[in-house]
Formats: sequence, structure tokens, C-alpha cells
Amino acid sequence: MGILPPRTPEVLRRTASIYDRVRHVIPAAEWAVFADDVEEILRLKKERNAVILAHNYMRPEIFHGVADIGGDSLALAREAAKIDANIIVVAGVHFMAETAKLLNPSRTVLMPDMEAGCSLADSITAEDVKAMRARYPSVPVVTYVNTSAAVKAESDICCTSGNAKKIVESLGVPEVIMLPDEYLAQNVANETDVKIITWKGHCEVHERFTAADIALFREQNPGVVVLAHPECPTDVVAAADYAGSTAGMISWVGAHKPERAVLLTECSMSDNVAVTQPETEFVRPCQLCPHMKRITLANIRAALENMEHIVEIPDAVAAPARRAVERMIAVK
Repeated sequence: MGILPPRTPEVLRRTASIYDRVRHVIPAAEWAVFADDVEEILRLKKERNAVILAHNYMRPEIFHGVADIGGDSLALAREAAKIDANIIVVAGVHFMAETAKLLNPSRTVLMPDMEAGCSLADSITAEDVKAMRARYPSVPVVTYVNTSAAVKAESDICCTSGNAKKIVESLGVPEVIMLPDEYLAQNVANETDVKIITWKGHCEVHERFTAADIALFREQNPGVVVLAHPECPTDVVAAADYAGSTAGMISWVGAHKPERAVLLTECSMSDNVAVTQPETEFVRPCQLCPHMKRITLANIRAALENMEHIVEIPDAVAAPARRAVERMIAVK
């Protein structure tokens, strides 16, 4: 059976103001399929006193249609710590839902699809961190938020791509272990005097970009501005016009308003930025994150309807993991 259209034309009329935000990135025919779920999700949020956190990689019908708070990992972590709601639905991947639960232990956190994972999170285990500590016994461990709660629990402090350099330098030591993204660690190492010991974890989206890709984008799109995520290889970051977190990219585009830009990150970012920066033409090198794309309006709606899937973290893991995240948030 195919996807059913909205129950009545009235649903389209009632969601017209929301569609106005995204009409130049979502065709009307697609919105006709989305509108029923959008309206029902908005109703369920009110009924259950729920909020939806959405990462920048969500599709625009989620990010601009039903989310209450959108942003990168750091923004979502900060906002999660301030939320006043009974229920938090995380439109992102599993480690983000765990982080929301760490910072909101008394609230119910729902994950629309428990299989929405992360290649970085899967690249390292708590036992791996213990082994690194044994090998470098006096060196503090800085762990990227793109990790499981169990890995965070074995760490001294967390970081995101947006604050990694600041976190590393805040420790006031000559050497740190930075896990698990090798490219992020190398890119930070190029900007600081702190020696960084790395781990060979990679993002399956960002590791695909190459310096040759950038040369081709420039050849085919004269004057294009290239923005790269620091999870990209070091030669890609070096060849870009700007490198930064997803939040950093959004701010850069908003401040500089380039005529044409290419964002070397997950595909949906361009659509979401285009909603707020319509004067910029985005060249779209569509690298999809298969994990992020597991989150849909349909399973967000199901999560709220059925109160599924509830994220739980054992107390023995939650306490030290929470401490590592809170230490990160405390660094200004």
C-alpha cells in the first residue's frame, strides 16, 4: 500500500503557514504527503507536553516543520540542559538521544528509530578508551560527543566539532588523547600547540570528500565558496574557504551571503540553510547519512503516539558520562 494523502484538503490549509517556510525546498506534491503527519505531531506535542530536538542533518520537513529546537550537537546539548517539558523526542541519531537523557535524567527521552546509529560512535568502545588510558596513563581523554554514553563515561571531558579546540586548550596540558574522529583531531592539532593523540575513527559521510572534489566544484561553478566540516580529511579542510561545525557554516553563510556555496557535509544541511538564506545558491554534493535518514515524520509521530522508544542509561554509566558532558558545557 502506498502512502496515503492527508485526510482532507483542510489539513493542507491548516499547515499552509508552515509550508510557506519550506516551499522553495519541498515541492507541493511532497508536502501533500507530509502535511497530515506534521499536523498530528504538532497536536501530540501539545497533548503530551513534548519537545522535538532536531539536528541540522534532518530533512527540512522535520527541521523546519515540527522541531522546537534545531542545531548542531553542541547547541542541542546546551538546549537539552534547559528544557522544561515532560517528553523529549530526539530527531537525530542514538548518541544524541543518550546525551539528551544524560542532561534530563528525570524526563522521558524518545528515539524514533533505535537503529539510527553513527559510524563514529561504532568505531570505539569503553574498553578501547580504557586501553588508551593504560597506554598513556597521565594524558586526559577528550571525547567527541559522537560516542556512546559508555565511552563518555570513560572520558574526562567531551567536545563537539564547534568547540574542540577550545576544550583541548582549556585543560592547560601539553598533550591530550582525542577520540574517536581522526580527522577532527588532526584538524584541531593543526590549530593548536597541544599535542594530540588520535584514534582511527571516521564519519562515513565526511571521509568521502576529497581535495579533488573541491577542485572540480570550483571548475564547474566559478566563484563558488567551499565550506567544509572538520570531520573531513585535512587536505579537504586546507583546500576549503571555511571550515567549521554545522552551526559555524550556517553563521558564515548568514554573515557573508555568498552568491553560490557548497557545504561539504550531510546533504540535508543545504536544504535547511536554503530555507533561511534563499539568496544563496547551493551546489549540492549529495552525501546522505543513512542513519540520520532513518528519522522520518512517520516514526516521530509513532514515537509520540506509542511513547516509543524510551532511552535508558544505567546509573553506573550515566553519572560519569553526565560529568564529562557537563564539563564541556561549562567551558565558555
